[in-house]
Amino acid sequence: MKTPNMINAKNRHSNQIKYTKYNIDLGNFGKGKKFFVRTYGCQMNEHDSEKIKGMLTSVGFEYTDDINDADVIILNTCAIRENAHDKVFGFLGVLKHMKQSKNIIVGICGCMAQEEVVINEILNKYKQVDFVCGTHNLDNILSILKEQIDTKKRQIEVLSYEGDVVENVPVLRDSIYSAWVDIIYGCDKFCTYCIVPYTRGMQRSRYHEDIVNEVKELVKKGYKEVTLLGQNVNAYGKDIYEDYTLANLLSDVADTGIERLRFVTSHPWDFTDEMVDVIAKRDNIMPYIHLPLQSGSNKILKLMNRRYTKEEYLKLYHQIREKVKDSSITTDIIVGFPGETEEDFEETLDVVNECKFDGAFTFAYSPRENTPAARMKDSIPEEVKMDRLHRLNEVVNKYSNEANQKLLNKTVKCLVTGISEKDEDKVCGYTENMKLVNIAGDKSLIGKIVNVKIIEAKSFSLDGEYIK
Repeated sequence: MKTPNMINAKNRHSNQIKYTKYNIDLGNFGKGKKFFVRTYGCQMNEHDSEKIKGMLTSVGFEYTDDINDADVIILNTCAIRENAHDKVFGFLGVLKHMKQSKNIIVGICGCMAQEEVVINEILNKYKQVDFVCGTHNLDNILSILKEQIDTKKRQIEVLSYEGDVVENVPVLRDSIYSAWVDIIYGCDKFCTYCIVPYTRGMQRSRYHEDIVNEVKELVKKGYKEVTLLGQNVNAYGKDIYEDYTLANLLSDVADTGIERLRFVTSHPWDFTDEMVDVIAKRDNIMPYIHLPLQSGSNKILKLMNRRYTKEEYLKLYHQIREKVKDSSITTDIIVGFPGETEEDFEETLDVVNECKFDGAFTFAYSPRENTPAARMKDSIPEEVKMDRLHRLNEVVNKYSNEANQKLLNKTVKCLVTGISEKDEDKVCGYTENMKLVNIAGDKSLIGKIVNVKIIEAKSFSLDGEYIK
């Protein structure tokens, strides 16, 4: 049994990182069994789940999206918010009842698995969990699962070292049109509220040749869109190269001929002029940028250890808007951070009113155990946090609606990704600047990039009709 240690996780040792290729051969031990994966959290977790699916199918397991048919149930978890914890622990209660009537194996992976306090809670309270696998050793999940099946004993393997960069891990992608591609793991920013540097480890980049070759293979398979992934993609290459950055990688990936190229998530500190220029010049790099603000107050930004000022953020923001044609910019904002006064919050509203973001993910601050912010005095009443969140969302939604109204009666290009959740007789897709469109058209459009006329604009989506 190997459990995580938060003290060890804070120690950074780049010489521990190894670059290896996936090389696990355990035969076909999953033949005749089915598995189910439930994913919580960010795009990184979604792509990790694709890897979990790929690894399990490589040894004979069959994926099912019906949990009642599954022999193995895996929860791939998130540690960013407290409610993510609550959802996982709540669902474990459901699985406890399932185990009473059916012989199933329950496993937990992802960022929650890297939290020392979580593992201790699982060990003490959640006996229905049969195995736990951390983020740093996800590529070893088959060995952990097989050991559990063979011995019928609980397996806990969560390593506190930095983790390796493992190439050629099997992937079962959720889409045959749009693909996630990891370019950098971990984070070295240590924002005081964030647990990711501890759960995901030190930032470590993949070699650019491996990334470009992966995208070339996706192009050959007919993929239309690729999104480059990382906790902080803008830091790409800093750990392994002296003169190769994300700007270089964007150019090289664009040269593969992929029709649509995106990247998430950016940290303003590492966003360079070269990146802006590359995005502006290349037609197949989509004009959508997620640029987390977190706060509009320099005092709060410093307490958050964000490493930029409001003025620096605004300079970058306007540079992108001016240079990148038809750009769409979304953001993240936290209200109620320890020490935030009404004046600090008003400064955040001022920035939102200046930037008029296309959208924002907004949160009321909640402490994450073992982060520096958790040791700060959090004296802001919950009702004040909720009031600020409500006021912020009113402003954000207003500008989101205004941005969408600008597209009314215009014809835009959409990658059609599936059936509309709003209307089964429609399909849906995304514009180049990442606007969701529900489209009057049939299923034959799925997987194609088509022209769509926008006929109705709402705050969070658009309605359009297919133009032949």
